[in-house]
Amino acid sequence: MDFPCGGLGQADAMPPARAVPGPGALDPLRSLLHSISAGLSAEELSDMKFLCKGKIGKRKLDAVQSGQELFSILIEQEEITRDNLKLLKELLQHNNRRDLLSLVVQFEEEEPHDPGDQPDEHEKCLLKAAIDVICDNVGREWKKLMRALGMPEVKLERIEAAYPLKLYEQLFQALREWQRWKGKDAKVADLIKALRGCNLNLVADRVEEKISQLNTGTR
Repeated sequence: MDFPCGGLGQADAMPPARAVPGPGALDPLRSLLHSISAGLSAEELSDMKFLCKGKIGKRKLDAVQSGQELFSILIEQEEITRDNLKLLKELLQHNNRRDLLSLVVQFEEEEPHDPGDQPDEHEKCLLKAAIDVICDNVGREWKKLMRALGMPEVKLERIEAAYPLKLYEQLFQALREWQRWKGKDAKVADLIKALRGCNLNLVADRVEEKISQLNTGTR
């Protein structure tokens, strides 16, 4: 599959990216947790506190009077982070709050980078070439590779469901979303590192060879 060097595929094929908040802007994660806290009953909060007994000290936990206070402690302890909402989802699932859980899933599926926050043109061309090689040489292990790149599981499941039994397209869409997700931090070096971490050394060698050819102006 051929892509222009300026980007990967059509811009309107994916939802718009979410901008990183600037100075003075509301933090998206705290906004999410504020909404969830407002929707919790006293009984549900009590249940969540019980479930967190192994993670938060008794004195701190006893002082918690709201979902915001509970979530603030979990953020401080890095039990809840922008890239890891597993505990939050488990707490909501236990309380059968599918409505609030859907807010978390939506948050995970949104893009954390501004659309303009992209690699420079040279890196884009290198990424395009690397992705071509990877899509041509990685098959059933595509999800293992994407996990090594840090892609959230919810994104992988959504891509797999959207393109059933189409391994090439699943990998292409996943790499495409990874580049959008990482923004200017998307680097070919990270792709190569992830490939080697998955023991896909032959593919990594082919990517390095292709990048070397581009950097030296050979074909």
